[in-house]
Amino acid sequence: MKGWRIPKMQPSRRAFLKLGVATAVASATRFSGAEAAGSGTGAAPLDQFGYNEIELLDGPMRQQFEANHSLFLGLDDDRLLKPFRQRAGQPAPGEDMGGWYDNSPDFDPHGTFHGFIPGHSFGQYLSALARAYAITGSQPTREKVARIVRAFAPTITTRFYDGYHLPAYTYDKTSCGLIDAHQFAGDGMALKVLDAATDAVLPHLPPKAMSRAEQYAQPHPDEAYCWDETYTLPENLFLAYHRGAGDRYRDLAVRFLEDDLYFNPLSEGKNVLPGEHAYSHVNAFSSAMQAYLTLGSQKHLLAAQNGFAFLRNTQSFATGGWGPDELFRKPDSGEMGESLKRTHFSFETPCGSYGHFKIARYLLRVTRDSRYGDSMEQVLLNTILGAKPIREDGFSFYYSDYNHIFANKGYHRDKWPCCSGTFPQITADYGISSYFRDADGVYVNLYVPSRAIWTRGSARVTLTQHTNYPYEPATQIELSTAKPEPFTVHLRIPAWAGAKMTVAVNGRRIDAPLTPGAFTAINRTWNDGDRIEVEFEMPMALEAVDPQHPDVVAPVLGPIALFALGRPPSPLRRSTLLAAAQTARGSSTWSVETGNGSLVFKPFAAIQEEQYRLYHEVEA
Repeated sequence: MKGWRIPKMQPSRRAFLKLGVATAVASATRFSGAEAAGSGTGAAPLDQFGYNEIELLDGPMRQQFEANHSLFLGLDDDRLLKPFRQRAGQPAPGEDMGGWYDNSPDFDPHGTFHGFIPGHSFGQYLSALARAYAITGSQPTREKVARIVRAFAPTITTRFYDGYHLPAYTYDKTSCGLIDAHQFAGDGMALKVLDAATDAVLPHLPPKAMSRAEQYAQPHPDEAYCWDETYTLPENLFLAYHRGAGDRYRDLAVRFLEDDLYFNPLSEGKNVLPGEHAYSHVNAFSSAMQAYLTLGSQKHLLAAQNGFAFLRNTQSFATGGWGPDELFRKPDSGEMGESLKRTHFSFETPCGSYGHFKIARYLLRVTRDSRYGDSMEQVLLNTILGAKPIREDGFSFYYSDYNHIFANKGYHRDKWPCCSGTFPQITADYGISSYFRDADGVYVNLYVPSRAIWTRGSARVTLTQHTNYPYEPATQIELSTAKPEPFTVHLRIPAWAGAKMTVAVNGRRIDAPLTPGAFTAINRTWNDGDRIEVEFEMPMALEAVDPQHPDVVAPVLGPIALFALGRPPSPLRRSTLLAAAQTARGSSTWSVETGNGSLVFKPFAAIQEEQYRLYHEVEA
């Protein structure tokens, strides 16, 4: 990494490897790695609900899921399969998808990204459709999954990867789609097709996981050959093994664990994140968790816990986003603060949110530490929920922009980039991220309009959550059961919660302590129609971007960062920002009077085309 230069122009994905290292970040809730993350609970991991057991009710999360489901259900099969057929030398009807997805000689790592990674996101679209079928039971969706698996099978050839820049990257996504088609859409061919796809890619993979630096040290036709992500392979390989694909997938997963340069030092408490590509190295944490769950490797659990602690404590903005210019930065360098002036590429939002949700789910399930849920909530409300929808022509929302000047929402310059694949996956995962369960009861992780349905013994239980949170600081949970049923409802008490937070059951406040940063347990026999009412106290705080810029702060109300619209005056008084007040209960607008008139704030999810500013210089 030493000696990599910082380009004068702000980079797209192709240039992240050239950036120097540097960063430091303030975090609302500090993690202390494995010691504080609850690794010694001794309990079995919490169970995920099935996709079909959680229903999102009307609200922005459901709207995003339905928009993505509709878009990918409607994509023409021939267009999706075209680059695979072309590279197999087969007839390839249909229009080109465009952008990264096409099979084109145009790609230049220093110029156009047309044809960068042909067919790269096919597996993610397949995965999202399989999950969508599991959620909705839509037969047209299941038929499309089966149809494209069948049509993909005869295109598989090792020649596909001849002269291909990122074989591991694309195979990882293809394998994810196929194992999801098997698991969630019941496709009988998918694992056989996976075997063929694995046979095709293996001659093009290195003997071990390769870091970016190791790839650069080898001869390469152009630098894009150095951007592959073999270190992300193990998660889906372990999952393939668990889903019945065979022992070789477990063995391949072990082969590609990046222990030498990544997981070993992380497990020893060494922060090796700086200088690494942000999303893919967060994604690799999930491989460490699968190594723990499959092999019982405590080392890999420690690596994931410590890595996430470094992420939250040294790399995160007030939104929960991380990785400006797709790079992790050196702690205590001030580069997080400097990025507010240097780049508009602050957080790779759909990909980063997807990777963040995955590792936070794993860690919450294993440790039962509610702060992982706090982190998921922060990323949900402040980043991905504000992403612009993917356009039918493939232009996709990619970066959240926290620059001081002319920050706004826009689309990536190239059609069908990586974030077009992770966006439908994370919206399909909203439901399974909201609740967990064990033999004792249910854990309410996200306060979102939703319904969970499951069976306890012989009783069918329904938990329905009605809320306009966070625009109203309250949620109501109603339980329905055919007969009285004893179990525990665990509620996440956010680490930011004020002392005036209350929880009541059927109008009576509970006696259990409400400890911020923990789950509180309500253990009773539940009857049909019982209600839990939660009222949050959301304190206003100012969060510095990093320790080197203590007077560059973002206003944060409970879980939500507030973005000032337009070009606010500078510097501001701390007291001015802290005085911002909601214009009406349930409104998505806050305001405060300044010497230059009214200053208006909105959460990221409520911003449309307005220019905005997240961080403000305040008087020392």
